[in-house]
Amino acid sequence: MTEELVTMKVFLTGATGHIGSAVLPALIAAGHSVTALVRSERKAAAGAEVVVGDIQDQDLVRRLATDADAVLATASPGDATSSAVETAFAEAVLDGLRPGATFLRTGGVWVHGSAPDVTEATPRNAPPLVAWREALDSRVLSAPGIRSVLIEPGTVYGNRAGIPNVLFAGERVGEPAALRLVGPGTQHWTSVHVDDLAELYVAALDRAENGSVYLGVNGDSVTVRELGEAASHRLGLGGRVVPEDPAALVERLGGFGEALLLDQQATGEKARLELGWKPSRRSLLQEIAAGGYDPA
Repeated sequence: MTEELVTMKVFLTGATGHIGSAVLPALIAAGHSVTALVRSERKAAAGAEVVVGDIQDQDLVRRLATDADAVLATASPGDATSSAVETAFAEAVLDGLRPGATFLRTGGVWVHGSAPDVTEATPRNAPPLVAWREALDSRVLSAPGIRSVLIEPGTVYGNRAGIPNVLFAGERVGEPAALRLVGPGTQHWTSVHVDDLAELYVAALDRAENGSVYLGVNGDSVTVRELGEAASHRLGLGGRVVPEDPAALVERLGGFGEALLLDQQATGEKARLELGWKPSRRSLLQEIAAGGYDPA
């Protein structure tokens, strides 16, 4: 007996961003109808009903949430306003959602801090950049009357976008030239291809229980040195790399630099076991080695 597909009317934010642009076609392929909130008519959101507006327009957010079976949030300013903006957005969604509807939010694995085996149960030990997430995550996951789900992605890669670009932006130093690493290079980054992550969102939307948290990671956790060496080869530097002093990285990139120093390894096993998620795309190291992040 096959599992019956339940189609939903989904209100999606961030549909033109790195994660959301992969989630949108995955939702449509699964049979869901999507209303995408975009900031400009020039923004493409093929296959969705497009609403021009901003996630900071709380009246609009509340109305769109009321009309939806599920809200799937992937948009964030990604700056110092993120805490205030995401919190206000979440409150508007919670105010608008009808009983039994779903709120699926995007968090991040960084909130768990450095650990050799990060799981959903790993205590929060967030760097200052994302420490604000704990209160909001708890608020939404404990909201009464709705189904709340939290996805915590690792380093998201694919389509030449995201954090891996900082590897290629490293300074060239010495003679012969070597690529400056992002930090000492001993830290592990746990990661996920954006198309695999999109499939996780759909699986969670279809099957996750209320209050569920899932790491969005593919189980591949390599060192920044390995990634940097692959980038160095692609840049014609023969794989030569030199470490960066952690303090210099933080001075250069601030709180973002602190987060990039986290040493995290994770398998993402829970999503596989409970949701049947099967990440299948090439690893971040393979993506870099294949030229997926070569400068244009």
